[in-house]
Amino acid sequence: MGSGGTSQALKALGELNPVAMSIITNTFTDSRERARAIGVWGAVVGISMAAGPLVGGLLVDSVGWRSIFWLNLPVGMAALALTLRYVPESRAPKPRRVDPVGQVLVIALFGSLTYAIIEAPTSLTAVIPFAALSVIALIALLRYEPRRTDPLIDLRFFRSAPFSGATVIAISAFAALGGFLFLSTLYLQNVRGLSALQAGLWMLPLAVPTFLCAPLSGRLIGSRGPRLPLLIAGVTMTASALLFAVLDAETSNTTLFLGYVLFGIGFGFVNAPITNTAVSGMPRAQAGVAAAVASTSRQLGQTLGVAVVGAVLAAGVGSSPYREAFVTAAVPGWWILTGCGLVVLGLGLLTTGPWAQRTSERAAERLESVSGSVAAPSLVRAVKK
Repeated sequence: MGSGGTSQALKALGELNPVAMSIITNTFTDSRERARAIGVWGAVVGISMAAGPLVGGLLVDSVGWRSIFWLNLPVGMAALALTLRYVPESRAPKPRRVDPVGQVLVIALFGSLTYAIIEAPTSLTAVIPFAALSVIALIALLRYEPRRTDPLIDLRFFRSAPFSGATVIAISAFAALGGFLFLSTLYLQNVRGLSALQAGLWMLPLAVPTFLCAPLSGRLIGSRGPRLPLLIAGVTMTASALLFAVLDAETSNTTLFLGYVLFGIGFGFVNAPITNTAVSGMPRAQAGVAAAVASTSRQLGQTLGVAVVGAVLAAGVGSSPYREAFVTAAVPGWWILTGCGLVVLGLGLLTTGPWAQRTSERAAERLESVSGSVAAPSLVRAVKK
């Protein structure tokens, strides 16, 4: 608990959020420079993954778990001071109107879906109304948003295969991350009986490769495009999950270490192409919208990953002794994470080729034909890059 709380606090300085991505896009206008900047910034996630569990474990073992929340205060104050000092002002030429109906529909969709997944192992009949609500909210959202001048989510951008692919890859990659950390934390502390600090030390083989590979991913995107980083990410994340699903990697320190390293490499490579693709397909004035979709996809993926893997694990453990049943009960969860890795790999291949490029060009042409659209010219330039 302490490790996770501190990790979230420290990641406040490095999480790829809509405002921050808008700043990067307006500061680094060249596509290669922007890719490298995103890669360097992605390395901050690796620092937080290393420092968060260690500092959190130390605080929990020495001061108490409530101390992890006090750590948010200096982090927030530092972020505020650095923003005032270094972040230039930038804004869209035309403010977007608030879309309260769209916001309510999105909340209803994701909230009911997550609740239905979490409660499914307990009672299927009890979750049917929430599953139905999520379907109704999705249908209403798809019908309502295209009719608004300033929609919460502009569905026209999803006609671009690279942009849609980046969204699905973000959901899959962060679902894998959420499920991976969930299973790993439970195993290290509840099965092996490690302290919070000792469990935090085991996160280093995951965090260090993330820190090292994120800048390299940004450089590869700047020089060769997003395909190679996505393929590396898909292969290594899949291989990591397979180690646990097939070889019970938890039962050996060597395979456990190797599984963490492989997943850290994959996660380090996957962040930059997601964000770069999402923002490159949007005009500078719409950078906040593009980053919001990417950031929401990340958060949604992590939430769904924990919900799905947690539900599967709870159903597998049942009333059996927890320590004895965990490794076996976790196997379906690891296969789910394997599927997430394969999604990253498959979409990395599919959405970075000539066909995907043509869909981006067609999407740009459609946007250009829409009267009053400020997005199309910039989108065309971004696609042609």
